[in-house]
Amino acid sequence: MFAAGSLILVFRRRTQEAPENPPQVAKPGGKGRPTPKRSEAEKRRRQPITAPANRKEAYKRVREKQASERVKAREGMAKGEEKYLLKRDKGPVRRLARDYVDGRRTMGSYLMYAMFAIVALSLLPLAAAKLLVLLAPPLLLAVVFVEGLLISRGVKRLAAERYPDEDQKGVGLYAAMRAMQIRRLRVPAPQVKPGRKEAVGKD
Repeated sequence: MFAAGSLILVFRRRTQEAPENPPQVAKPGGKGRPTPKRSEAEKRRRQPITAPANRKEAYKRVREKQASERVKAREGMAKGEEKYLLKRDKGPVRRLARDYVDGRRTMGSYLMYAMFAIVALSLLPLAAAKLLVLLAPPLLLAVVFVEGLLISRGVKRLAAERYPDEDQKGVGLYAAMRAMQIRRLRVPAPQVKPGRKEAVGKD
């Protein structure tokens, strides 16, 4: 009887003791899951790399990559992104000149259309048309020339006020030449609508 009681007492003590491998409880603020093995983590990071099967396939991939980069560069240049611009278009002074011109409606931007109209008039068998063909071109060129001078002076003055420490060489001519281009053919594309002079040179 005494032996049986002793066995029961020993059995109860063992069941009340903590197990040899207690379950792991996540620490407060922890991940709540076991840390993956290093080999498993590296396996997840690896991505399948498919090498070109032959030289023709390699050339094809290179051409596709170059074409994609050219498209991206053209889009970036059209939007006026600095890293895609040509050297002549880079810098805050040149951006100011573009916005200054694009914020105005210039006679120079319509010069090409006017010349086409004059050529069409020259085909008419009318004395008045022939007289207009003789007088209109010099008059238009004089107007565009004066306009270019005014734009050049205005850009130089504004650039000196806003960016006194930047290189301003050639910015007047740059602005005058842009004013003579058809608006929708300008590169970089205009970022300021006509009449928005208050947005000149601002992001």
